[in-house]
Amino acid sequence: MTGMEASDSEPPFGEAEQLEPLVRRVLARNPSAFTYTGTQTYLVGAGDAVAIIDPGPDEPDHVAAILRAVGNARIAAICCTHTHKDHSPAVATLVEKTGAPVIGCAFLALDDDGPRSDAPFDQSYRPDRVLADGEALSGPDWTLTAVATPGHTSNHLCFALEESHALFTGDHVMGWSTTVVSPPDGDMTAYMASLYKIYERKDRVYYPAHGPAVEKPQQLVRGMIGHRKQRENQILRQIEQGVHEIPAMVPQMYKGVDQRLWPAAERSVLAHLIDLEGRGRVLREGEHWALAA
Repeated sequence: MTGMEASDSEPPFGEAEQLEPLVRRVLARNPSAFTYTGTQTYLVGAGDAVAIIDPGPDEPDHVAAILRAVGNARIAAICCTHTHKDHSPAVATLVEKTGAPVIGCAFLALDDDGPRSDAPFDQSYRPDRVLADGEALSGPDWTLTAVATPGHTSNHLCFALEESHALFTGDHVMGWSTTVVSPPDGDMTAYMASLYKIYERKDRVYYPAHGPAVEKPQQLVRGMIGHRKQRENQILRQIEQGVHEIPAMVPQMYKGVDQRLWPAAERSVLAHLIDLEGRGRVLREGEHWALAA
């Protein structure tokens, strides 16, 4: 979590940007402290059948931009990496307009998952087919393979484009900030395992849902793993120094970070503490955390 601000220049909202022969990107107009310049919807395929990844918010201008980019092609699949409301609500409108199948992550909607630091879950999402880890779908010139990456959410998937060795990373790895891991559905233990999982892959480039393409993916993921370990050590030092509650830890740990992101930081600190508790490093009593003996 960096708290970086978007560029002062106007992002290319609603324009289909060609990133490589099989990949185009359409940016939704939903910038925020948690979405950077907005949600990036990807179109995969250059032939008469395409896949859409993360259609984003159900905003008429964004849906219209997606359909313009699709043109006369058939939508073979609408895929979602996960079901936060900045990723999947446009699914319903696209299905209504095109009849395309929804193939990707599982349905997940929690009625009450605590104070959220990002968009809550989309309860309208209904997949026609849920992809298991390693399961693929294909079009005339593309193959997408599901890579299960729980952590940010329990239903999170990345999608590997086999033809060009690109990985669509959703919110698991972003091009501008570390992701939020917010319990109870967000799980730091699972998130770290998912980071190691994609680190072991040989993807050429990452296309995240927010932020620029990642051209040196293994270098970034290695840094993210190190960053999380650093946060863990900061938490343990805070407890050693007599700071035992999360709201008192965050101002010390996140100096220089936009205070609008502090509620998100509290959720990630909680996720780290739950992970440490599971490994026998800390104990808790209510909101009080202590080092294990």
